[in-house]
Amino acid sequence: MRRAIELAWGGMGYASPNPMVGAVIVKDGRIIGEGFHRRCGELHAERDAFAHLTEDANGAEMYVTLEPCCHYGKQPPCTLAVVEHGISRVYVGSRDPNPLVSGKGAAFLRENGIEVVEDFLREECDKLNPEFFHFISTGKPYVVMKYAMTADGKIATKTGDSKWITGEAARKNVHLERSRYAAILAGIGTVLADDPMLNARIDSEEKPGGFLEGYDVTLPDPVHQPIRVVVDAHLCIPPESNLIRTAHEYRTILACAEAAEDKKQKLMEAGAEVISLPGEDGEVSLTKLMDYLGENKIASVYIEGGGTIHEAAVRAGIVQKVSAYIGPKIFGGSDAKTPVEGGGFAKVSDSMQLHLTALHQLGEDVWLEYERK
Repeated sequence: MRRAIELAWGGMGYASPNPMVGAVIVKDGRIIGEGFHRRCGELHAERDAFAHLTEDANGAEMYVTLEPCCHYGKQPPCTLAVVEHGISRVYVGSRDPNPLVSGKGAAFLRENGIEVVEDFLREECDKLNPEFFHFISTGKPYVVMKYAMTADGKIATKTGDSKWITGEAARKNVHLERSRYAAILAGIGTVLADDPMLNARIDSEEKPGGFLEGYDVTLPDPVHQPIRVVVDAHLCIPPESNLIRTAHEYRTILACAEAAEDKKQKLMEAGAEVISLPGEDGEVSLTKLMDYLGENKIASVYIEGGGTIHEAAVRAGIVQKVSAYIGPKIFGGSDAKTPVEGGGFAKVSDSMQLHLTALHQLGEDVWLEYERK
Protein backbone atom coordinates (compact mmCIF):
# COMPACT_ATOMS: atom_id res chain seq x y z
CA MET A 1 0.00 0.00 0.00
CA ARG A 2 2.91 2.36 0.69
CA ARG A 3 4.15 1.64 -2.83
CA ALA A 4 0.66 2.52 -4.11
CA ILE A 5 0.86 5.82 -2.19
CA GLU A 6 4.24 6.60 -3.78
CA LEU A 7 2.80 5.89 -7.22
CA ALA A 8 -0.25 8.08 -6.55
CA TRP A 9 1.94 11.17 -6.02
CA GLY A 10 3.06 10.80 -9.64
CA GLY A 11 -0.24 12.39 -10.67
CA MET A 12 0.30 15.45 -8.45
CA GLY A 13 -1.52 18.43 -9.90
CA TYR A 14 -2.46 16.73 -13.16
CA ALA A 15 -5.07 14.35 -11.71
CA SER A 16 -7.17 17.25 -10.35
CA PRO A 17 -10.12 17.63 -10.04
CA ASN A 18 -9.95 13.85 -9.75
CA PRO A 19 -8.12 12.32 -6.77
CA MET A 20 -4.55 11.06 -6.81
CA VAL A 21 -4.74 7.26 -6.71
CA GLY A 22 -2.18 4.47 -6.87
CA ALA A 23 -2.69 0.71 -7.32
CA VAL A 24 -0.43 -2.33 -6.91
CA ILE A 25 -1.26 -5.93 -7.94
CA VAL A 26 0.45 -8.72 -5.98
CA LYS A 27 0.54 -12.46 -6.77
CA ASP A 28 2.38 -15.05 -4.67
CA GLY A 29 4.20 -12.25 -2.86
CA ARG A 30 5.40 -10.61 -6.09
CA ILE A 31 4.32 -7.31 -7.62
CA ILE A 32 3.01 -8.14 -11.09
CA GLY A 33 1.47 -4.79 -11.98
CA GLU A 34 1.31 -1.25 -10.73
CA GLY A 35 -0.19 2.01 -11.90
CA PHE A 36 -1.61 5.38 -10.96
CA HIS A 37 -4.01 8.02 -12.21
CA ARG A 38 -1.69 10.17 -14.28
CA ARG A 39 -4.03 12.86 -15.55
CA CYS A 40 -7.72 13.74 -15.40
CA GLY A 41 -9.46 11.95 -18.28
CA GLU A 42 -6.84 9.21 -18.57
CA LEU A 43 -6.86 5.66 -17.13
CA HIS A 44 -7.70 5.31 -13.47
CA ALA A 45 -5.06 3.70 -11.26
CA GLU A 46 -6.58 0.20 -11.31
CA ARG A 47 -6.85 0.05 -15.08
CA ASP A 48 -3.38 1.57 -15.44
CA ALA A 49 -2.02 -1.22 -13.19
CA PHE A 50 -3.78 -3.86 -15.31
CA ALA A 51 -2.27 -2.27 -18.43
CA HIS A 52 1.18 -2.90 -16.96
CA LEU A 53 0.71 -6.52 -15.87
CA THR A 54 3.69 -8.82 -16.29
CA GLU A 55 1.56 -11.99 -15.98
CA ASP A 56 -2.04 -13.12 -15.57
CA ALA A 57 -3.72 -11.53 -12.53
CA ASN A 58 -6.22 -14.33 -11.80
CA GLY A 59 -6.17 -15.02 -8.06
CA ALA A 60 -3.98 -11.98 -7.29
CA GLU A 61 -4.57 -9.28 -4.69
CA MET A 62 -4.84 -5.56 -5.33
CA TYR A 63 -3.84 -2.67 -3.09
CA VAL A 64 -5.50 0.62 -4.04
CA THR A 65 -5.34 3.93 -2.17
CA LEU A 66 -8.99 4.86 -2.83
CA GLU A 67 -12.20 2.82 -3.15
CA PRO A 68 -12.55 1.68 -6.79
CA CYS A 69 -15.16 3.56 -8.81
CA CYS A 70 -18.30 1.78 -9.96
CA HIS A 71 -19.80 4.31 -12.37
CA TYR A 72 -19.20 5.49 -15.92
CA GLY A 73 -17.46 8.86 -16.25
CA LYS A 74 -14.62 9.70 -18.62
CA GLN A 75 -13.45 6.14 -17.91
CA PRO A 76 -15.46 2.92 -17.40
CA PRO A 77 -15.90 1.51 -13.86
CA CYS A 78 -12.71 0.13 -12.32
CA THR A 79 -14.75 -2.44 -10.38
CA LEU A 80 -15.59 -4.21 -13.65
CA ALA A 81 -11.89 -4.51 -14.53
CA VAL A 82 -11.14 -5.91 -11.06
CA VAL A 83 -13.80 -8.59 -11.50
CA GLU A 84 -12.82 -9.38 -15.10
CA HIS A 85 -9.17 -9.96 -14.13
CA GLY A 86 -10.08 -12.46 -11.40
CA ILE A 87 -8.70 -10.48 -8.46
CA SER A 88 -9.38 -12.40 -5.23
CA ARG A 89 -8.92 -9.69 -2.61
CA VAL A 90 -8.79 -5.88 -2.66
CA TYR A 91 -7.18 -3.76 0.06
CA VAL A 92 -8.69 -0.24 0.08
CA GLY A 93 -7.06 2.76 1.77
CA SER A 94 -9.38 5.79 1.65
CA ARG A 95 -13.15 5.72 1.36
CA ASP A 96 -14.59 7.78 -1.48
CA PRO A 97 -17.08 10.48 -0.41
CA ASN A 98 -18.29 10.85 -4.02
CA PRO A 99 -22.00 9.88 -3.79
CA LEU A 100 -21.63 8.00 -7.08
CA VAL A 101 -19.05 5.71 -5.44
CA SER A 102 -19.28 5.91 -1.64
CA GLY A 103 -19.55 2.32 -0.40
CA LYS A 104 -20.94 1.13 -3.72
CA GLY A 105 -17.58 0.16 -5.19
CA ALA A 106 -16.72 -2.10 -2.26
CA ALA A 107 -20.27 -3.53 -2.23
CA PHE A 108 -20.07 -4.40 -5.96
CA LEU A 109 -16.79 -6.25 -5.45
CA ARG A 110 -18.19 -8.25 -2.53
CA GLU A 111 -21.30 -9.12 -4.53
CA ASN A 112 -18.97 -10.62 -7.13
CA GLY A 113 -17.15 -12.82 -4.64
CA ILE A 114 -14.13 -10.58 -4.01
CA GLU A 115 -12.93 -10.07 -0.45
CA VAL A 116 -12.56 -6.38 0.41
CA VAL A 117 -10.41 -5.08 3.27
CA GLU A 118 -11.21 -1.41 3.93
CA ASP A 119 -9.36 1.37 5.79
CA PHE A 120 -5.96 -0.23 5.13
CA LEU A 121 -3.35 2.48 6.00
CA ARG A 122 -6.27 4.87 5.70
CA GLU A 123 -4.62 7.78 7.51
CA GLU A 124 -1.65 7.77 5.11
CA CYS A 125 -3.94 7.37 2.10
CA ASP A 126 -6.25 10.17 3.24
CA LYS A 127 -3.29 12.59 3.18
CA LEU A 128 -3.21 12.23 -0.60
CA ASN A 129 -6.56 13.85 -1.26
CA PRO A 130 -7.98 16.40 1.24
CA GLU A 131 -8.56 18.69 -1.76
CA PHE A 132 -10.65 16.09 -3.58
CA PHE A 133 -12.61 15.13 -0.46
CA HIS A 134 -13.56 18.77 0.13
CA PHE A 135 -14.32 19.58 -3.50
CA ILE A 136 -16.45 16.50 -4.20
CA SER A 137 -18.45 17.14 -1.00
CA THR A 138 -18.98 20.90 -1.39
CA GLY A 139 -18.34 21.87 -5.01
CA LYS A 140 -15.98 24.56 -3.69
CA PRO A 141 -12.17 24.65 -3.90
CA TYR A 142 -10.06 23.50 -0.98
CA VAL A 143 -8.24 26.68 0.07
CA VAL A 144 -4.77 26.75 1.64
CA MET A 145 -3.39 30.00 3.08
CA LYS A 146 0.42 30.01 3.05
CA TYR A 147 2.89 32.47 4.52
CA ALA A 148 6.48 32.62 5.71
CA MET A 149 7.17 34.64 8.83
CA THR A 150 9.94 35.35 11.32
CA ALA A 151 10.04 34.07 14.87
CA ASP A 152 8.37 37.33 15.91
CA GLY A 153 5.58 36.98 13.36
CA LYS A 154 6.70 39.35 10.57
CA ILE A 155 6.48 38.68 6.84
CA ALA A 156 8.73 41.62 5.89
CA THR A 157 10.85 44.30 7.51
CA LYS A 158 9.51 47.82 8.05
CA THR A 159 10.94 48.73 4.60
CA GLY A 160 9.19 45.82 2.90
CA ASP A 161 12.29 43.63 2.49
CA SER A 162 11.39 39.93 2.74
CA LYS A 163 14.08 37.94 0.87
CA TRP A 164 14.66 35.59 2.43
CA ILE A 165 12.85 34.77 5.66
CA THR A 166 13.28 31.01 5.23
CA GLY A 167 16.03 28.81 3.84
CA GLU A 168 16.40 26.77 0.68
CA ALA A 169 14.71 23.59 1.97
CA ALA A 170 11.58 25.50 2.98
CA ARG A 171 11.47 27.40 -0.31
CA LYS A 172 11.75 24.13 -2.27
CA ASN A 173 8.81 22.77 -0.27
CA VAL A 174 6.77 25.85 -1.20
CA HIS A 175 7.33 25.09 -4.88
CA LEU A 176 6.16 21.51 -4.27
CA GLU A 177 3.04 22.91 -2.65
CA ARG A 178 2.47 25.22 -5.62
CA SER A 179 2.68 22.26 -7.99
CA ARG A 180 0.27 20.23 -5.89
CA TYR A 181 -2.65 22.65 -6.01
CA ALA A 182 -4.82 23.51 -9.01
CA ALA A 183 -4.45 27.27 -8.63
CA ILE A 184 -2.28 29.82 -6.85
CA LEU A 185 -3.85 33.11 -5.75
CA ALA A 186 -2.33 36.47 -4.85
CA GLY A 187 -3.60 40.00 -4.32
CA ILE A 188 -2.63 42.95 -6.47
CA GLY A 189 -0.51 44.36 -3.61
CA THR A 190 1.84 41.37 -3.79
CA VAL A 191 1.98 41.59 -7.58
CA LEU A 192 2.89 45.29 -7.54
CA ALA A 193 5.47 44.84 -4.76
CA ASP A 194 7.21 41.67 -5.98
CA ASP A 195 6.32 41.20 -9.68
CA PRO A 196 6.15 37.42 -9.10
CA MET A 197 5.79 34.59 -11.62
CA LEU A 198 3.64 32.45 -9.27
CA ASN A 199 4.83 29.26 -10.92
CA ALA A 200 6.38 26.04 -9.62
CA ARG A 201 10.12 25.91 -10.17
CA ILE A 202 11.11 22.30 -9.52
CA ASP A 203 13.76 20.03 -10.99
CA SER A 204 11.67 16.91 -11.68
CA GLU A 205 14.86 14.79 -11.86
CA GLU A 206 15.72 15.53 -8.22
CA LYS A 207 14.22 13.63 -5.31
CA PRO A 208 11.49 16.01 -4.14
CA GLY A 209 12.01 15.90 -0.36
CA GLY A 210 9.81 18.27 1.66
CA PHE A 211 6.37 16.84 2.30
CA LEU A 212 7.33 13.88 0.07
CA GLU A 213 10.39 13.03 2.18
CA GLY A 214 10.53 9.28 2.86
CA TYR A 215 8.58 8.36 -0.27
CA ASP A 216 10.21 7.13 -3.46
CA VAL A 217 8.23 9.47 -5.70
CA THR A 218 8.84 10.18 -9.37
CA LEU A 219 7.35 13.59 -10.14
CA PRO A 220 5.65 14.17 -13.49
CA ASP A 221 7.87 15.79 -16.11
CA PRO A 222 7.16 18.59 -16.64
CA VAL A 223 5.78 19.28 -13.19
CA HIS A 224 2.28 20.65 -12.94
CA GLN A 225 1.94 24.43 -13.11
CA PRO A 226 -0.93 26.00 -11.15
CA ILE A 227 -3.45 28.35 -12.70
CA ARG A 228 -2.50 31.86 -11.56
CA VAL A 229 -5.31 33.92 -10.04
CA VAL A 230 -4.90 37.60 -9.13
CA VAL A 231 -7.43 39.53 -7.07
CA ASP A 232 -7.21 42.98 -8.64
CA ALA A 233 -10.35 45.04 -7.99
CA HIS A 234 -9.59 47.83 -10.47
CA LEU A 235 -7.20 46.01 -12.85
CA CYS A 236 -4.11 47.89 -11.75
CA ILE A 237 -1.79 45.09 -12.91
CA PRO A 238 0.90 46.49 -15.26
CA PRO A 239 0.84 45.04 -18.79
CA GLU A 240 4.62 44.62 -18.55
CA SER A 241 4.42 42.53 -15.35
CA ASN A 242 5.76 38.96 -15.37
CA LEU A 243 2.25 37.58 -14.98
CA ILE A 244 0.87 39.34 -18.04
CA ARG A 245 3.97 38.80 -20.17
CA THR A 246 3.64 35.03 -19.58
CA ALA A 247 -0.17 34.78 -19.65
CA HIS A 248 -0.09 32.83 -22.91
CA GLU A 249 2.29 30.31 -21.32
CA TYR A 250 0.56 29.90 -17.95
CA ARG A 251 -3.20 30.21 -17.55
CA THR A 252 -3.84 33.49 -15.72
CA ILE A 253 -7.17 34.69 -14.28
CA LEU A 254 -7.69 38.29 -13.18
CA ALA A 255 -10.63 38.83 -10.82
CA CYS A 256 -11.81 42.43 -10.71
CA ALA A 257 -14.71 44.43 -9.28
CA GLU A 258 -14.90 47.12 -11.92
CA ALA A 259 -12.59 48.33 -14.66
CA ALA A 260 -12.63 50.14 -17.98
CA GLU A 261 -13.51 47.96 -20.96
CA ASP A 262 -10.41 49.01 -22.92
CA LYS A 263 -8.20 47.92 -20.04
CA LYS A 264 -9.98 44.56 -19.86
CA GLN A 265 -9.61 44.10 -23.60
CA LYS A 266 -5.86 44.76 -23.61
CA LEU A 267 -5.28 42.28 -20.80
CA MET A 268 -7.39 39.65 -22.53
CA GLU A 269 -5.47 40.19 -25.77
CA ALA A 270 -2.30 39.54 -23.77
CA GLY A 271 -3.70 36.13 -22.82
CA ALA A 272 -5.30 36.76 -19.42
CA GLU A 273 -8.85 35.80 -18.51
CA VAL A 274 -10.72 38.68 -16.87
CA ILE A 275 -13.80 38.09 -14.70
CA SER A 276 -15.85 40.68 -12.83
CA LEU A 277 -16.99 39.56 -9.37
CA PRO A 278 -17.83 42.67 -7.32
CA GLY A 279 -18.69 42.44 -3.66
CA GLU A 280 -20.82 44.78 -1.57
CA ASP A 281 -17.70 46.68 -0.41
CA GLY A 282 -16.59 47.50 -3.96
CA GLU A 283 -13.80 44.94 -3.77
CA VAL A 284 -13.67 41.48 -5.35
CA SER A 285 -15.98 39.01 -3.63
CA LEU A 286 -13.80 36.05 -2.65
CA THR A 287 -16.94 34.00 -2.02
CA LYS A 288 -18.09 34.59 -5.61
CA LEU A 289 -14.56 33.85 -6.82
CA MET A 290 -14.54 30.47 -5.06
CA ASP A 291 -17.96 29.72 -6.58
CA TYR A 292 -16.59 30.58 -10.03
CA LEU A 293 -13.48 28.44 -9.59
CA GLY A 294 -15.52 25.53 -8.28
CA GLU A 295 -17.93 25.72 -11.21
CA ASN A 296 -14.88 25.58 -13.49
CA LYS A 297 -13.58 22.39 -11.79
CA ILE A 298 -10.66 24.16 -10.12
CA ALA A 299 -10.62 22.03 -7.00
CA SER A 300 -7.92 23.68 -4.88
CA VAL A 301 -6.40 27.12 -4.33
CA TYR A 302 -3.06 28.01 -2.73
CA ILE A 303 -3.17 31.59 -1.43
CA GLU A 304 0.31 33.04 -1.41
CA GLY A 305 -0.16 36.74 -0.90
CA GLY A 306 0.25 39.37 1.75
CA GLY A 307 -1.61 40.31 4.89
CA THR A 308 -4.41 42.12 3.05
CA ILE A 309 -5.55 39.19 0.90
CA HIS A 310 -5.08 36.81 3.83
CA GLU A 311 -7.32 38.96 6.02
CA ALA A 312 -9.95 39.04 3.28
CA ALA A 313 -9.79 35.25 2.94
CA VAL A 314 -10.14 34.72 6.69
CA ARG A 315 -13.02 37.21 6.86
CA ALA A 316 -14.75 35.49 3.93
CA GLY A 317 -14.45 32.12 5.69
CA ILE A 318 -12.97 30.35 2.66
CA VAL A 319 -9.76 28.96 4.26
CA GLN A 320 -9.60 25.23 5.06
CA LYS A 321 -5.87 24.93 5.78
CA VAL A 322 -3.01 27.15 6.94
CA SER A 323 0.55 26.40 5.82
CA ALA A 324 2.91 28.47 7.98
CA TYR A 325 6.69 28.60 7.62
CA ILE A 326 8.72 30.11 10.45
CA GLY A 327 12.27 31.30 9.85
CA PRO A 328 14.88 31.81 12.61
CA LYS A 329 14.95 35.60 12.41
CA ILE A 330 13.51 38.56 14.32
CA PHE A 331 12.61 41.74 12.41
CA GLY A 332 10.77 43.76 15.05
CA GLY A 333 9.01 46.99 14.24
CA SER A 334 5.43 48.02 14.85
CA ASP A 335 5.12 48.94 11.15
CA ALA A 336 6.51 45.64 9.86
CA LYS A 337 3.88 43.55 8.06
CA THR A 338 2.25 40.50 9.64
CA PRO A 339 0.64 37.49 7.91
CA VAL A 340 -2.92 38.68 8.46
CA GLU A 341 -3.54 42.45 8.46
CA GLY A 342 -6.82 44.37 8.68
CA GLY A 343 -8.80 45.19 11.79
CA GLY A 344 -8.49 41.77 13.36
CA PHE A 345 -10.85 40.03 15.74
CA ALA A 346 -12.04 41.80 18.89
CA LYS A 347 -12.34 38.65 21.01
CA VAL A 348 -10.40 35.41 21.25
CA SER A 349 -13.71 33.55 20.99
CA ASP A 350 -14.37 35.18 17.60
CA SER A 351 -11.03 34.19 16.10
CA MET A 352 -10.39 31.60 13.40
CA GLN A 353 -9.76 28.37 15.30
CA LEU A 354 -7.14 25.91 14.02
CA HIS A 355 -6.10 22.31 14.65
CA LEU A 356 -2.40 21.42 14.28
CA THR A 357 -2.08 18.45 11.93
CA ALA A 358 1.67 18.36 11.27
CA LEU A 359 4.96 19.91 12.36
CA HIS A 360 8.12 19.58 10.26
CA GLN A 361 11.68 20.84 10.50
CA LEU A 362 13.13 21.97 7.17
CA GLY A 363 16.74 22.93 7.75
CA GLU A 364 16.59 25.64 10.41
CA ASP A 365 12.99 26.49 9.58
CA VAL A 366 9.77 25.10 10.99
CA TRP A 367 6.75 24.27 8.84
CA LEU A 368 3.37 24.06 10.56
CA GLU A 369 0.23 22.65 8.95
CA TYR A 370 -3.16 23.51 10.44
CA GLU A 371 -6.70 22.64 9.49
CA ARG A 372 -9.57 24.96 10.32
CA LYS A 373 -11.65 23.55 13.15
